[in-house]
Amino acid sequence: MSVNKEVKKITTNTLLEMKRKGEKISMLTAYDYSLAKIIDMAGIDVILVGDSASNVMAGHETTLPITLNDMIYHAASVIRAVDRALVVVDLPFGSYQGNSKEALHSSIRIMKESGAHAVKLEGGREGKESIDD
Repeated sequence: MSVNKEVKKITTNTLLEMKRKGEKISMLTAYDYSLAKIIDMAGIDVILVGDSASNVMAGHETTLPITLNDMIYHAASVIRAVDRALVVVDLPFGSYQGNSKEALHSSIRIMKESGAHAVKLEGGREGKESIDD
């Protein structure tokens, strides 16, 4: 006898509803299929594919050397493992700071080539022009 386990995908709307209800939202970082599978099966809500893969996976001293292609590779590995969690991918340094068109192009590449659900960029007011247009 099989048991039907319904898996409820986490979406941005799910997160907004959780916030509205005051529920805790869990998030962990993964860079590969194996860890992402474990995290997803544990019921974590959001998985971040961080540019810290530069340090953790490649041994660099900073996150600066990681490329957009590297992030797409790691993100695609994570996406293949996930049934439930929302997957957010860091835009690596240099892939969005120039202007809003560059930011959009990099975001489209990540989402199209990896299947990611969302992208994340870092910065304050100085990066505002990358997302305003």
